[in-house]
Amino acid sequence: MKIEELLHLMVEKGASDLHLRVMRPPTLRIDGVLEVVEGMPNITPSDLKEAFEHVTTESQRERFRNELELDLAYSIRGAARFRINAFIQRDTISLAIRRVPFEVPTLDELGLPAICKTLAIKPRGLVLVTGRTGMGKSTTLAAMIDHINKNDARNIITIEDPIEYVFKDNKSMIAQRDLGSDTRSFANALRHVLRQDPDVILVGEMRDLETIATAITAAETGHLVLSTLHTPSAPQAIDRMIDVFPPHQQEQIRLQLSLVLEGVLSQVLLRRSSGRGRVAAVEIMLGTDAVRNIIRDSKIEQMPTYMQTGSQYGMQTMDQALQNLVRSRLVTVEEALPFCVKPNELIGRPVLSPV
Repeated sequence: MKIEELLHLMVEKGASDLHLRVMRPPTLRIDGVLEVVEGMPNITPSDLKEAFEHVTTESQRERFRNELELDLAYSIRGAARFRINAFIQRDTISLAIRRVPFEVPTLDELGLPAICKTLAIKPRGLVLVTGRTGMGKSTTLAAMIDHINKNDARNIITIEDPIEYVFKDNKSMIAQRDLGSDTRSFANALRHVLRQDPDVILVGEMRDLETIATAITAAETGHLVLSTLHTPSAPQAIDRMIDVFPPHQQEQIRLQLSLVLEGVLSQVLLRRSSGRGRVAAVEIMLGTDAVRNIIRDSKIEQMPTYMQTGSQYGMQTMDQALQNLVRSRLVTVEEALPFCVKPNELIGRPVLSPV
């Protein structure tokens, strides 16, 4: 088993992910479905050790020995970039590899709502992209950065773990910082970024209290801050951010968040009804006056109802996004049902859940 051959196979088959674990063949994820690579034998511990050493440097291997976890980026000239996570399971190395194309897809190519362009060119505020792992959050943010880069002259600084899409300066100038090699933590990088004259700050992930607090402060001081959260809905992103703070600070954070929030996009990827490729269903919550009041008053449970009736502002719930995809015949009812909050309302009439 040669790791370079498997990475080329990922590109050839259009796979999003490659999983390498001992005692099973290499496994690809294609259009969201896991598929074993046919004709390949089970991977041995020595196979994985060789693959791991091929894609890492000595300093990375030292960090892995100390922490038993490692995130890194790897490139094959002319093929693609890859985000690699190395971890230990049952005392053996395992690799989870995500393919990152060299070219950043546009918002239009991704089929994302037009509101993404509006949010990307906001002069200031906080914009979040949320969703489960593997739902395209990083790609959406990259497309938004690319949109800014092509349309406006701004100083953009990204803090990523690791760097995935590599940007080239166009109208904007872009500095990309890699967690681990260029900075020690998201929070540490954010503390210093305001002295680097940024207009736009991308934070790869809101992981902890300090990162969230510093990002909100950056948005308050007149910067556009883009980031991600692992929450299954837009309203839950608000609760998640507030809940990381001690009770005595939560009222103040609600006030700050209500003032800086510009929008939250929550997305899932679904297989197209054609059988090839995937399409995003996007829940949209925008920082309207009513949304800001709901956040301040800690009435997040009212948010879905307001989003459902806020189409004139560009908002929609996940159920509405799924309905649109089903009605457009881009995805099947069966594909959309698992992501519905109210499955019976999927296409405006009762829908029987699969047995």
